[in-house]
Amino acid sequence: MITCLIIDDEPFAREALNDQLKTYPDLQVIGQCSNAIEGMQAIGKLKPQLIFVDIQMPKISGLEMVAMLDPDSMPRVVFVTAFDEYAIKAFDNHAFDYLLKPVDEARLATTITRVRRDLHQQPLDAVLPTRLEHVPCYCGNRLKVINVDEVEFAFSDLSGIHVTTAQEQVHTHLTLKVLEEKTELVRCHKQYLVSPQAISEIVILENGAEVLTHSGKTIPVSRRFLKPLKQLFGFH
Repeated sequence: MITCLIIDDEPFAREALNDQLKTYPDLQVIGQCSNAIEGMQAIGKLKPQLIFVDIQMPKISGLEMVAMLDPDSMPRVVFVTAFDEYAIKAFDNHAFDYLLKPVDEARLATTITRVRRDLHQQPLDAVLPTRLEHVPCYCGNRLKVINVDEVEFAFSDLSGIHVTTAQEQVHTHLTLKVLEEKTELVRCHKQYLVSPQAISEIVILENGAEVLTHSGKTIPVSRRFLKPLKQLFGFH
């Protein structure tokens, strides 16, 4: 059974595609999401093999959302759009396929055939945009989109991944690995990433160091990452 997720801010479009997918007995729709943040949460929780993603969505587009996914656990991505101009851009981002709205039955059948064939071969090597501009976050029942340049640091603990700005601390489903690879945040500790722009002071300690941010927060720096961090600012 191929598990899939539909992510589209238009409820009628989601239901129409869901009805079309019901005709494929080996395909199961395990969730529907109305925006990119819900989609990120559902992908992390449900681990679908295939996602159908609308390109134009508020706050975070489908293209941006796919760029935020961990390449090591990427589902197959089929972009769905009402605008043909986005088709080439979708393939520039190495989508598995794309569909134009309203979705043609024969074109959908071709896509499903390709998915079936590909899932019996090697995993898809997706080459995605290398930089993120936004971080999808949540705090309680609030969903937030934070600009990357507002992030002072991010860290992990037993409860998850946390993103801290000068004003607040929220949580994200992105991994530290993805944040390190696709933002300006740099590693300063096994469990911490810091924005160089947020650093006010580096305090050398006996067993490592601490970073003080411009907003007055303290971040640990392990000995392993102290030298490359100092070199960012011209210290040796």
